[in-house]
Amino acid sequence: MEEQFILRVPPSVAERIDLLLSENASSSEDKSLDLSFSEDGRTGTFVIGNDHFPASLLDIPGIVESYKTYDDNVLIKTADIGQIIMVKEDGGNGPDGIEYRHGLTPPMRDARRRRFRREPDLNPELVQRVEKDLVNIMAGGTAENVDIL
Repeated sequence: MEEQFILRVPPSVAERIDLLLSENASSSEDKSLDLSFSEDGRTGTFVIGNDHFPASLLDIPGIVESYKTYDDNVLIKTADIGQIIMVKEDGGNGPDGIEYRHGLTPPMRDARRRRFRREPDLNPELVQRVEKDLVNIMAGGTAENVDIL
């Protein structure tokens, strides 16, 4: 399978990319297209022509399957896409963190909150105690604390 991602750009940048990739690319003043990331692997810069735009690599809340066809009859799955590269205008507000809250379509708006359960609040000491008891039981011993629940 191939590795793929979704590139989401502002409308003005999309027009320039479309012009660059079209048949008459020789008439375009935007000759170069580049995407580079910093050492953290999540933030970077998208360059088209002489303009630089901030970019972020974000995880989307679901998996999107990508298909291609050679004869318009048979579809072949090429990848599972789980990340999006979000390019922002200079000074534009982008999502914070490494996860994008929304999916790609309107029904998946705020999908993380609406469709998935919250992670339970667990006491770290309780988790360590239960883990220690499980290791003891697996080693042939007995649990030290029976009143866990």
